[in-house]
Amino acid sequence: MVETTGGGPGDGTAEVLDRPLPDGVRRRVVQIVSDGFGGLTVAELPAQLRQYARFAPNRRAKFAGNAMAAALETDPIFRQRIAEKLREAQPELAGALDSGSPPPAADPLDVAAAAYVLRPMGWVKLVTAAGEEAQRADAERADDETRAELERLREELAEARGRTKAETERLRAELESTKKEAESLHRKLRGAFSDVKRGEAALRKVQSEIEAVRAEGQAQVSAAESETRRLKARLGETEAALEASRKAAREGRSVEDMRVRLLLDTVLDAAQGLRRELALPPVSVRPAETVDAVEPGRMTPKDIAARALSENDPAIIDQLLALPQAHLVVDGYNVTKTGYPQMPLEKQRLRLLGQLSQLAAQTGAEVTCVFDGAELAAPVLLAPPRGVRVLFSKAGVTADELIRQLVRAEPPGRPVIVVSTDREVADGIAKAGARPVASVVLLKRFSRG
Repeated sequence: MVETTGGGPGDGTAEVLDRPLPDGVRRRVVQIVSDGFGGLTVAELPAQLRQYARFAPNRRAKFAGNAMAAALETDPIFRQRIAEKLREAQPELAGALDSGSPPPAADPLDVAAAAYVLRPMGWVKLVTAAGEEAQRADAERADDETRAELERLREELAEARGRTKAETERLRAELESTKKEAESLHRKLRGAFSDVKRGEAALRKVQSEIEAVRAEGQAQVSAAESETRRLKARLGETEAALEASRKAAREGRSVEDMRVRLLLDTVLDAAQGLRRELALPPVSVRPAETVDAVEPGRMTPKDIAARALSENDPAIIDQLLALPQAHLVVDGYNVTKTGYPQMPLEKQRLRLLGQLSQLAAQTGAEVTCVFDGAELAAPVLLAPPRGVRVLFSKAGVTADELIRQLVRAEPPGRPVIVVSTDREVADGIAKAGARPVASVVLLKRFSRG
């Protein structure tokens, strides 16, 4: 619809567009303003557009499009200046619009945009017609595009159906093939599981046989090693006895003479000790002395029984060492590793020998301390303390074997006390006539002082 608010004939400035400017026409109007913008001075531009004076036309149309369209609509002077630039740039189109007969071959959007800027008589109709024409063209274009898209989609759908059908057939064939292959694999897998189980059973059987053979071999090796150690020990004893015999022969006396003399001394000392222990009266007997009674200083059977000590009482050490010609043999490392195992071996030896020296000085007994030579990395430079004999076992001979040799070297009847918690040692020396004492008992005796 066109409204007129007065004005002379042939002037369309009084016409007013009663609807929004179509988008296509608006874009062409902004481009016309942007093109004519550069031909104006800064003073000729509206205040809101002066900041875009130095912009390039395309950049100006992009950032100042809304401002230029608003200025063109609200500022008649600015519109007239842009209209003059348009007449200079497109005189034919401007003349045709002024005459009321726009070129039929011209783009309707260009005609409408030029009419909007020049404002000839009937420009509102031209703008409205251009907008409707543009909408019809857009609609037709959209309809054509829609039909083309629909046709393309139909073709794609038919093609997709064909591909889907072919793919379905192929997948069905592959599924059948896969099922057959899976069944074959299942059969093979079951066969493989059976083979694995049979193999595992055979492997377990072979492993058990190997373990049995290995155990039997280890037992045979252990037996051979034990026999070897026993033979070496016997050989060492034989060599020691031979050496002792040679030494005794060189000294003009035999080992047996030495053993007999030592046994005789033991018997004499024992008789003297028995005499002191029994406190027998003179040989002459008086009738009154035949009466059963307790005399002053005499011990009753109850008193004698009360003197028996526990095997773990450290006082038993003193009782045993008080026997005539008593010989104390100590398994050195067995005692030290029972009492103070955290100390180095050298300090263990020194501490034990110091304690044994004090015990020998207190009791007067013969004391021999035996250490295992296998524990040593090199020969030991050691000065034995007073009253203590220190021996190390030779290579291939254990301290236990050396202790047994010492016990067997003593004459029967001599009191020999062996300190060791090794059950094998204790049983062996007990059969040979020696008295075993646990290492902890000797340690308690040391702590008592």
